[in-house]
Amino acid sequence: MENQELIKQVTEKAEKWLSPAYDAETQAEVKKMLENEDKTELIESFYKDLEFGTGGLRGIMGSGSNRMNIYTVGGATQGLSNYLNKNFKELKQISVVVGHDCRNNSRKFAEISANIFSANGIKVYLFEALRPTPEISFAIRHLGCQSGIVITASHNPKEYNGYKAYWDDGAQVLAPHDTGIIEEVERISSAAEIKFEGNPDLIEIIGENIDSAFLEMVKTVSIAPDVIKRHHDMKIVYTPIHGTGITLIPRALKSWGFTNVIDVPEQNVISGDFPTVKSPNPEEPAALSMAIDKAKEMDADLVMASDPDADRVGISCKNDKGEWVLINGNQTCMMYLYYILTQYRALGKITGNEFCVKTIVTTELIKKIADKNNIEMLDCYTGFKWIAREIRLNEGKKKYIGGGEESYGFLAEDFVRDKDAVSACCLIAEIAAWAKDNGKTLYQLLQDIYVEYGFSKEKGISVVKKGKSGAEEIKQMMTNFRNNPPKEMAGSKIVLWKDFQTLKQTDAAGHVTDLVMPDTSNVLQYFTEDGSKVSVRPSGTEPKIKFYVEVQGEMGCRNCYAGADAAADEKIQAVLKSLGV
Repeated sequence: MENQELIKQVTEKAEKWLSPAYDAETQAEVKKMLENEDKTELIESFYKDLEFGTGGLRGIMGSGSNRMNIYTVGGATQGLSNYLNKNFKELKQISVVVGHDCRNNSRKFAEISANIFSANGIKVYLFEALRPTPEISFAIRHLGCQSGIVITASHNPKEYNGYKAYWDDGAQVLAPHDTGIIEEVERISSAAEIKFEGNPDLIEIIGENIDSAFLEMVKTVSIAPDVIKRHHDMKIVYTPIHGTGITLIPRALKSWGFTNVIDVPEQNVISGDFPTVKSPNPEEPAALSMAIDKAKEMDADLVMASDPDADRVGISCKNDKGEWVLINGNQTCMMYLYYILTQYRALGKITGNEFCVKTIVTTELIKKIADKNNIEMLDCYTGFKWIAREIRLNEGKKKYIGGGEESYGFLAEDFVRDKDAVSACCLIAEIAAWAKDNGKTLYQLLQDIYVEYGFSKEKGISVVKKGKSGAEEIKQMMTNFRNNPPKEMAGSKIVLWKDFQTLKQTDAAGHVTDLVMPDTSNVLQYFTEDGSKVSVRPSGTEPKIKFYVEVQGEMGCRNCYAGADAAADEKIQAVLKSLGV
């Protein structure tokens, strides 16, 4: 009976898409779904509206209210246009930047969005073709715009596309504007309210002029150009995995002075089908396999892969046995900040007014490095919009020198306000050259950081609980952890636990103090006497509860790595057992 009621509801909703407000192609697709005996596709496409959340839109492409198409994208752009016109009504001319990645329909969605903005009297700077997400963030600031959008679904599978909205500081939209825009988007009740007919006089195509300005600024991130000169011919394999990185990253590396960048020709092909990989995600080993094969063939020093919208980078290097190993997001973030701080100290550039940022689930070892170098380390929620917020709050007061997260994003500069694989690729290449200059490999540099600051290993576990009962089980698990926090983990006493939903933290003696954060979040964290940290949170987009485990250890010498790693694995298992995971 419930299913019949649902079919009735989605049928009524879908029939509205047969009106003249929708194009013939869309009407034909919807009609096909309605006539199909199997109602699965109809239900999936219409059982809800694709929500414009705080991160924008993301979903599977196709016809329907729960799909990425010209009408859901159009509704988002119309709502954003309405909000901009209300919020900046005193301005003579409101302006926005529109960019996109390599995905199927990305150009189409970008052009439609440009038309809608212009139809609402807003000046549009539309990139001539695909560009990295960080360049869109840069362009918003560079051109003095009030907002901007990027059509991208980051590293999601090829069936997906997305829509990210930015504010005038070049960062993803935060409160109060996020909820304000959402309200305007939700007010769009019909495709007839979307102004699709653009004003060409208000659309300006941009490209090389912004590219060259952006690359000039990226070049300023380099700390040791003399080191690059000495190792300019270091062999670097780079792949854009069919994405936007191809437009700027090889050029950026060349401008920094690297003369031996080796490509993976099959993956230079711009394609939203990502034909050579199952998933275009640089966090996954398979995404780097072709680049590593090329590195073995060429006896290269370093492998780098950017994701489709070139805001994150995955790297690989040779270990002490000559085997190619992947360096994870925590390790790369640690190496970036270690290098920046070490160089700043050597050059006498540390004034005591610098700060760096990490997310709460990123390794605590970075804080040890910052503390030892007398640099303030700020913690923020997961997501680069929160790192960008810290940069904005401290602008003009303190100097930002880097920030990152465990999910492979890093930002070394403040002229961009989102994670940036363009500067990150160049900087990791410089770090590899600096290691070489000091008689080390990149892998040995990582080992030396562990020797100096202590060993750390992190592991993420996702427990999947499907369906309505699964959602309730996840909710109950969070309630149990919140109301009955563990007293110990793997035999070590809990000395501090943080609840980001109540914004309270409790120490071992039972003293409760406030957590200073910009908003509440359903995250719990436990810290033990021996330095372990566990973060627990439900996924906002999938039927999962996520556990981030970090354990600390000691590493007396480079050769002690294997032992420290094995001991850490054992401790991680013990922690998970204590949590009942």
